[in-house]
Amino acid sequence: MRKLILAFGEILWDILPSCTVLGGAPFNFVYRVNSLGDTGLMVSRLGRDELGRKAFEQVIQLGLDTAYIQWDDNFPTGTVQVSFDEESNPNYVIIPNVAYDQIELTDMLLGAASTADCLCFGTLSQRSGKSRWTIEQLLAESGESLKLLDINLRKDCYSLETVTFSLQEADVLKLNEDEVRELVEMLGMPHQSLPDFCERMLERWSLKYCLVTLGEKGAFVISDDGQKVYIPGYKVSLVDSLGSGDAFSAGFVDKILRGASIIEACEFGNVLGALVASNEGATSLITLDEIERFCNQDYQRIIHPDLESFTSL
Repeated sequence: MRKLILAFGEILWDILPSCTVLGGAPFNFVYRVNSLGDTGLMVSRLGRDELGRKAFEQVIQLGLDTAYIQWDDNFPTGTVQVSFDEESNPNYVIIPNVAYDQIELTDMLLGAASTADCLCFGTLSQRSGKSRWTIEQLLAESGESLKLLDINLRKDCYSLETVTFSLQEADVLKLNEDEVRELVEMLGMPHQSLPDFCERMLERWSLKYCLVTLGEKGAFVISDDGQKVYIPGYKVSLVDSLGSGDAFSAGFVDKILRGASIIEACEFGNVLGALVASNEGATSLITLDEIERFCNQDYQRIIHPDLESFTSL
């Protein structure tokens, strides 16, 4: 049975050294869940400009529903300047005052939120009052749906207020190691190990899951019933890491919504993340057959030295 998954926030153009590609964490996520057979709906806003027109055309080409994508006559389509360090990790300069900062609340949006199985949101789309108010209303309307917070802390694009509000609303917190360090400092938490950090987050907020992506070293997840699982990464040929964390989230949510264990959900997310990192761009086509072939191959695993005792292998 297809699950209805709503993703709120940014559709934007990633301007890379070699090319320009359509992206945005919620957009990458909703494309990937849609490719897995779920119904992924993107809630965003584009400028009525050339970049907006091209983005809209590409959304259609990628097979996504455009019913919840709005148009703006006053603000441009979002863009990000992306560069990479020597280890192929991306660095972002995110342009402010763009269309996705102005997402409007509609009755149709409220209806979708009330029936969604999952609502995905982050902090970037809360940097302006308009979009922040809209996501607040959608979260209030979303009832028992799974609320996934991909916290996505980008420089100058979040505040303590939006972070604490988001954590209060979330069922699932997804973040990376850099964001763990940022939250430890922001929230005044004591220095601690990664498992201790996740445990404290579940104690402090009403989270069902806290999951941390670790790049090539895999992912760690803890659940509110006390399970702690570490899944090592796969040694693959890295092309770029854009969208690999979003693919992990998509795989994890797809499995959790179908009643899978956190080991199964984390492993499936890990596979998707590795496959995306092996291809160029965040919305590279990855078929279910490719996923199956990947799972049947004997890849070398990369283990985080501090988490080996939690591994399920």
